[in-house]
Amino acid sequence: MPRLVWVAACLAALGRFPSVMWPLRPDEAGFLLVAQTWDPGPESVYGHYFVDRHPLIIAVVRLADWVGGPYFLRLVGALGCSLLVLAVAAAAREITRHAGLTRPGAARRVEGWTAVVTAALVVNAEIDAISTKGELLGIPLVAAACWLSLRAARTRSSATAFVGGLVAVTAMGMKQNLVGGLAFGGVVLIGSLLAGHLTGRAFARLALAASAGALVPVVATITWALWAGVRLETLSYTVIGFRSDAAAVIARQENEGATERMGILLIVFIATGMALATAWFLARLPGLLRRLPVPAAAVLVMLVVDGAGVILSGSYWLPYLLVLVPALGLATACALSGDLLEERPAVPRLSKVVVGFVALTSVMSLVGFVGWWEPGRTAVEVETGRAIADAARPGDTLTVFGGRADIQWASGLPSPYSHLWSLPMRTLDLGYDDLRDLLTGTTPPTWVVEVVRPDTWTELGVRPIEQNLLRKYELVTTACDQHRIYHLNTVEDLDLDIECGRDFRFIW
Repeated sequence: MPRLVWVAACLAALGRFPSVMWPLRPDEAGFLLVAQTWDPGPESVYGHYFVDRHPLIIAVVRLADWVGGPYFLRLVGALGCSLLVLAVAAAAREITRHAGLTRPGAARRVEGWTAVVTAALVVNAEIDAISTKGELLGIPLVAAACWLSLRAARTRSSATAFVGGLVAVTAMGMKQNLVGGLAFGGVVLIGSLLAGHLTGRAFARLALAASAGALVPVVATITWALWAGVRLETLSYTVIGFRSDAAAVIARQENEGATERMGILLIVFIATGMALATAWFLARLPGLLRRLPVPAAAVLVMLVVDGAGVILSGSYWLPYLLVLVPALGLATACALSGDLLEERPAVPRLSKVVVGFVALTSVMSLVGFVGWWEPGRTAVEVETGRAIADAARPGDTLTVFGGRADIQWASGLPSPYSHLWSLPMRTLDLGYDDLRDLLTGTTPPTWVVEVVRPDTWTELGVRPIEQNLLRKYELVTTACDQHRIYHLNTVEDLDLDIECGRDFRFIW
């Protein structure tokens, strides 16, 4: 590989340095709590806590925690960024071969600039400079699956197709909507058959090998569930079925936050250069379909599938944009390959503008994060959890209403309530019946933190919750004018020391 690719891969890892400046984010903390208390049973994949994720990502979090502690996962995420760049660059090299570029240095140029765009997008601080979640862990696998599918179609290697299918489905173990690798590989195989690059027999052999590889993670998951005593219906609902129920809840409940996030997500999509890269690829698409039809068609389908996943999510969190990075990297590779086949010199110059804009915005985002966003900020959730931890007594428990697992993690206290995230709470405890029973039962949580108002999403079951908080709990304080902290009625004075003005610059 060209030196520029290796430099971009190293910079992609180093570009995750903001992750050492902030404590665990809610998803990271939640995954960690689930992993640390993992106890599968017939009615629950994970035991007491519920999370709508594949067991593979929880296993990765558990392994990372075992190897290096809670923050080791962020080192894994930084390494994943490097692997993503290398995988996209390798796929770019395959695209140049599909395009028939034999000019000396042509493939190296495409690989190098594709690596720059991929690295710039994945470390752009406007998307997410801190947390390591399913999207970040899964996109290197998506990119690797794309590379393997292109290579399998070119070399007609059944072994490569098998590994490609395996890797593509494994990516979905990190996040269920990471289906871009499957979509890309399917179009490559079908497109190669229609273009005459594969015979019918070769197509059937490669398709069978890829399908066999794709089945391996599925069979492995089912085998684990049977071994662990988890009912397959429970596993299926946790990984797949829950999402449809959650989508119905999102559509039914009013949520101004989701609408605001949708606008922010669109702004970031434009500001990072993602919109520009997408528009440039689409503008070049007619010519690309003539010169390198199979890769261009595969990238187009991948963009549509991944884009639909972001749009239809209903939640619109910024890390969702990371799902688009492999497709946009491959779109850049197609455009750059088309440049070298283009006779008009103005076209390649415009591609350089796109690459330069994406790289510049990424650098500016990191500078802005260190120089403007991060200094002077207080990790209110962690400070809240730590203050509770200092005041807590042995046997105390904590329940956080509103889905901030980072408060739960920082407190070090277990939660008698099974929901660490707001969406599972809103979906599986509709009307908050379970929470009401918990607050009125014989073992209510010692502490309750109210991150959002109980009526934020629904009026169902809100009044009993508020009445129980007033009757059985004492309002201790409001942490940094944000989170209301309650404690079971007691004759003792409680004084929480919450440092609201502390500059939380480093996790240590």
